[in-house]
Amino acid sequence: MSNFWERLRVFGCCKKSSGLALPFLIGMLITLLYFPQDKAIAASVERDLIPLQPIIDRSASGDVIVLESGRYSGPVTIDKDITIQGDSTVVVVNAEATSTVMIRSHGVKLSGFTIEHDTNEQTAAIQVEGNNSEITDLHIQTQGFGMIIRNSSQATIQRNKITWVGSGSATSSQKGNGIDLYNAHDSYIDSNEITGMRDGIYLENSRKSTVRNNRLVHTRYGIHCMYIDGSSVMDNTGEENMTGAMIMGVKNTVISGNSFRKQSTNVHSQGILLYDVHQSSVLNNVVEGNRVGMNIAESSENEIRGNAVLRNFVGIQLVLAEANEFTRNQLISNVIEASALDSSNNVMMENYWDSFQGLDLNQDGISEISYAINPFYEQLVSRNSAYQLFFQSPGMVFLSDLFTEGREQWTTDKSPRMSMDKGSDLHMPVEIATGNHVVWIIGLVLLGIATFIIINMGVLRK
Repeated sequence: MSNFWERLRVFGCCKKSSGLALPFLIGMLITLLYFPQDKAIAASVERDLIPLQPIIDRSASGDVIVLESGRYSGPVTIDKDITIQGDSTVVVVNAEATSTVMIRSHGVKLSGFTIEHDTNEQTAAIQVEGNNSEITDLHIQTQGFGMIIRNSSQATIQRNKITWVGSGSATSSQKGNGIDLYNAHDSYIDSNEITGMRDGIYLENSRKSTVRNNRLVHTRYGIHCMYIDGSSVMDNTGEENMTGAMIMGVKNTVISGNSFRKQSTNVHSQGILLYDVHQSSVLNNVVEGNRVGMNIAESSENEIRGNAVLRNFVGIQLVLAEANEFTRNQLISNVIEASALDSSNNVMMENYWDSFQGLDLNQDGISEISYAINPFYEQLVSRNSAYQLFFQSPGMVFLSDLFTEGREQWTTDKSPRMSMDKGSDLHMPVEIATGNHVVWIIGLVLLGIATFIIINMGVLRK
């Protein structure tokens, strides 16, 4: 009998414990449901980060460090000529208010991995202060700058992808530049893709640099150059930036083979701006669908040749431009082909203006009638910008046609071409642009046929 009561007492204690355990389990379940899982995961990931600085510290000059798959913690400083390689499974992260990778030695090479620079301070995913650096095939996601190159020379920056990952509502002033050079000479910047930054590629006081084959999208200025004597900007593409290429304070520089399209989001948008540019060449570029195709201001002694200026609001805009040679350019389907203000001493010849009706008596392809750029609209708008509201209105066109004051001082192409340059590499895009005229002609023919059929059907029914 005593064993029975003992068992009963133990059973009752167990039941009592079970009663307390059930609310405890429910409470734990609720806590798990409402606890921020992303914070828990982030905390776990942070604990799993591999410190990168000790790996660098253990290396010797000339070593090649191949990082294994994983997430590594920054920031780090490299003060010896080493190479760090990785692949898409290698990520270096940094949320501190300093650059993720600081390069202070010459001859450092980085390639292949991803950098997550998660701070919006005026810092960069990579900052270079040494010479002969090579930065290739990196994927940079940044809330600050992509790369900052300072007081160095012979940097090679190739095939990197730099993307803004900060707030989508951030203004240009709140962002950093994709690749930012100051006092960095003989640099080679090739085949990079830059999206959403303030300026895609910014060069200041950086001589003999080459910028080529880069793609620049959704930036303020795709390429922004200031004081870069003896440099070249070649074969780059830019779309939907405020300005494709902002070239300022430059001498002896080549801007060639670039394509800048759809810079039209701002009243100041333009494909290429030359401001205070001298003794430079602007050759074989395509500027299409911009507010202003090419804006040439306070610039002199430049060669501007073989460019295709297509479907812009204003094709070419000249302001205080003197002694430039403007030859064999093709202006197609622009709302205003050209405007010129205080720019009378330029040499213009053998350009094709699609709205111009010339006269070729000797069949040499050159019109005997010159083409003069009427400054009426430009002068009117410069005095009162509100007159832009009347752009292309019948009254504005009528007054412009009547305006002949100072015609001998107008910027004039004395030998305009009668047709497009068949030998130009830009002929194909020009043909595409002029295809709209063919479409209109076909449409009118079809409309006429339809009208004829409808009228005759009506007659037959009667």
